[in-house]
Order: sequence, then structure tokens, then C-alpha cells
Amino acid sequence: MMSVSTSDLSELVELWEELNLTAAPSNLSRVETLMCSGAISHATLLHFLSIFYIFIFLVGLASNVLVFWVNLRPDRNRYESHLYVVNLAVADLCVVLTLPVWAMSLLQGGLWPFGEAVCKVTHLVFGVNLFGSIFFLTCMSVDSYLSITLLPGTLSSSRRKMLRQLICALLWLLALVASIPDTYFLQAVRSPYSDGTVCRPVYPSENPRDWIVGVQLSFFVLGFAVPFPIIAIFYLLLAASIPPNSDQKYKFGRRIVLSHVLVFLVCWLPFHAVLLLDTLTLLNVLPFTCQLESFLDVALHLTQCFSLVHCCVNPILYNFLHRNYSYDLMKAFIFQYSARTGLARLIDSSQTSETENSAIMLDHSDLI
Repeated sequence: MMSVSTSDLSELVELWEELNLTAAPSNLSRVETLMCSGAISHATLLHFLSIFYIFIFLVGLASNVLVFWVNLRPDRNRYESHLYVVNLAVADLCVVLTLPVWAMSLLQGGLWPFGEAVCKVTHLVFGVNLFGSIFFLTCMSVDSYLSITLLPGTLSSSRRKMLRQLICALLWLLALVASIPDTYFLQAVRSPYSDGTVCRPVYPSENPRDWIVGVQLSFFVLGFAVPFPIIAIFYLLLAASIPPNSDQKYKFGRRIVLSHVLVFLVCWLPFHAVLLLDTLTLLNVLPFTCQLESFLDVALHLTQCFSLVHCCVNPILYNFLHRNYSYDLMKAFIFQYSARTGLARLIDSSQTSETENSAIMLDHSDLI
């Protein structure tokens, strides 16, 4: 389904047309979707999406490069969550690096002038890192809670590090496997509506609807239905572990923890709700109408475009709002531009008290 959000809106109509020729006679009424093309200004929508993609690209590039730079500095304090933060930044950075390609395609009316190899590679990079970002967010919620309950007393620091490295490798492998079905069927094919090619999946002609439903449901399950409950449960458990009568710093830590759940929900719920609605129409659970087609045309693109905002929000949530990472960011700039002033040494000497008072350290580890 990710390929639908990054190609021309007319491709969706083309897919419906294919279904009209291959589905059961009861679905032939969907030919009316071809009459809906004039209801919405596709050109205006495509230009709006391209501008939004460029905006996300610029903000996401700057914020994730900054996180990456701060976390890899040799003088950076290595917290236990450091490995997850770096991998999350890499995943988000790779996602936003593909956005200029989508923007260029949208500005050309959804045509794909880059060839089939680039079509597959770009989608694969986008898909792997999008899934990777979601998987790392999920893993970080579990790790944050376990860090104050089980891991400190059961595993040594070196074993915890090895375990996290193994988990990161497995998450990347899972992200690759999850992205293969959508990428495998991608082709650069001639558009029947304009003089050019489009990059879209071409499923087996005997059952294209089953393949579309399968890909969309897999993305819904792996991208939201499984990750969100895990993120919500473990972050709520983490928030519950903060004493209700604690001081202001701990209350601030509780708000940060709850914000992780809220941001994931706000960024991803609209897209997956529309995606599920689209899947239900493919399964004939919902009656298909021209108005529904027009709504899905716009909603699928707008909501997935909006979901990519998480690539910009993640660095703020998982770095800049936490005392330790804010300190490292400030320290990095001080050492970069004011190494001779002695100010860096003054701030460095105050790090102990800042760490001890951090609301989300909970006397055990740096929780993210």
C-alpha cells in the first residue's frame, strides 16, 4: 500500500478498472469510479503533496542529521538506549531522503521518469526504513519499561549491550521481510492516461484484489495493529511506575512518556483508519460509491503524507526533550564553537546532578 501513496492518483483508478475486469459481476458497478475523476483537482492535490513532502524532507533531514551527529561524537555519554536512538535516527533519515524522489514524481503528474530499477530500490529503501522506524519505536517502549524492572538485576551491562545489538539486527531483518511483498510486484509501466510511465505494483491477473488486500492488511497489522498496543501498554506501565505524588520533574517525565503514545497515535491512526476502510471496500464489506472513491483518493494520500511527520517528531521526543540528550546537544555545540572558553568544562561538571535529577532515569537507566 505504500506504493499507492507515492504514485499518481490516477493509478488508483487504474487498479479499480483492473478489478472491474477481473472481479465478480456484483462488482461491475464500480465502473462508476471512472466518472469521479472530475470531482477533485488532482493536479492541485499533487502539488500540495509535493510541497508537504519537501517540507518534511527539510525538517526531517536537519533534525535527524543533528541527532546522528550528536550521538556519534566521541565525547558523547553512552546511555543504554543509545543504540536504539541511533538506529531510529538512521531509519527516519533514510525515509526522508526518499521524499524528493516522490516530490519530483508528483510534480510531473505522478509519472515516473526514473526507470524500473530506481522504482524498486526507492520503494524498498522507503519501506524497510519506514517499518524499521515503527519497529524501533515499539522496541524502545518495551526496553524502557524492562530497564527498570528486569534487566538491571538479571543481565550484566555487556550482556544487555549484546542483547540490544541482536534485537536491532533482527528488527532490520523483519523490516526487510515486511517490505519485500510490496516491492516485488513493482514495475515501471506505461500509463494508459498520459504519455509516460508510472511506478506501481502489477499483481497476478487472476487474483489482483486478493494481493492488494493482503498487502494492505499486512501493512495495517505490522504498522499499527501490533505496534500501537505494545507501545501504549509499556509506556503506560512506565508512566504508572512514576509516583503520583512525585515532584515537578517526575511529573514532567510522566508527560513525556504519555506524549510518546499520543504522537504515535496522532501520526498513524488517520492513515490506518483510511487504509482499513479501503480494504473493506475491496472485500465488498462496504458498498462502493463514487463519493467513497473520491474520499479514498484524497484521504489515502493526505493521511500517509501526514504520517511521515513522525520522522520529524521522533528526534524531538526521543532526544531534545530528555535532559541527557539536551545536555549532549548543548555540549557538542560548546565544544565545537567554544572549546577555549572553559564553559564546556563548567557544564560538564554539572552533569552529575542533572542526571540524578532526571525524571525519567528512575535511578536505574536512561529511559526513552
